[in-house]
Amino acid sequence: MGDAHDAALGARAGRSDRAVALSGIRITFPSRDAEPFTAVEDVDLSVADGEFVAIVGPTGCGKSTLLNATAGLLTPSAGTVAIFGEPLSGLNRRAGYLFQAEALFPWKTALENVAIGLEVAGTASAQARQRASDWLTRVGLGAFTGRYPHQLSGGQRKRVGLAQVLIRDPKILLMDEPFGPLDAQTRQIMGNMLLDLWNAERKAVMFVTHDLEEAIALADRVVIMGAGPAARIIGEWRVALPRPRDISEIRLEPAFHALHKEIWSALRDEVMKGYRQAEQAA
Repeated sequence: MGDAHDAALGARAGRSDRAVALSGIRITFPSRDAEPFTAVEDVDLSVADGEFVAIVGPTGCGKSTLLNATAGLLTPSAGTVAIFGEPLSGLNRRAGYLFQAEALFPWKTALENVAIGLEVAGTASAQARQRASDWLTRVGLGAFTGRYPHQLSGGQRKRVGLAQVLIRDPKILLMDEPFGPLDAQTRQIMGNMLLDLWNAERKAVMFVTHDLEEAIALADRVVIMGAGPAARIIGEWRVALPRPRDISEIRLEPAFHALHKEIWSALRDEVMKGYRQAEQAA
């Protein structure tokens, strides 16, 4: 299965309809009291249809900024964003965005939170709620449809958030540290669940994380960004580990440790540079 997946990605990557193509991206933020701040500069990154790409880098290196540009939430100061071969103008309607912070309405049940996106788009309430119930079952929460967010654990709320995004069937999934606040065991459970859902439909994924082990365990390709400001991509590595994967088991593989060591050797200096910059700014 791993060879077939690699062959499919190779074919997709060669097509003009790559899911995401960032070319020459520079993003600069104005400032009233200081010089404009350039978050990222001269970034080229493409994601094939069906490819899972993880982006790793020091705090403040512009990982989330790239996601926001891909989502159409901000316009690059220079460069272009293309979605399936078409220049992006306005919001990226073909992408779903799972933020680090929860986006659940506290006064709505899990079912209502998942259904609301379809209802707002014009789907009849009964149909939207049936589909929401189906999605909650897919993420292991079929027995929790009537619970409110405060009645759910952190991992359960993340599952509701994932169902909330996936129910709209986005072709691209943007994920910004989605499992960051969770404990290590829950992160593994969520990671395996995400891989199962992704394996069923093979959407293009851009996954931002600080956790290099998580990135390698999940992704087809790991992209490393250097420390900001004016951060750039400093390297990328193909993850040639077989699929399907179990996160806890794949981390025991010698190939996993060899790849982690290789990537960390490039990332370590950038992380320390980021720490020094943070200390100087404090």
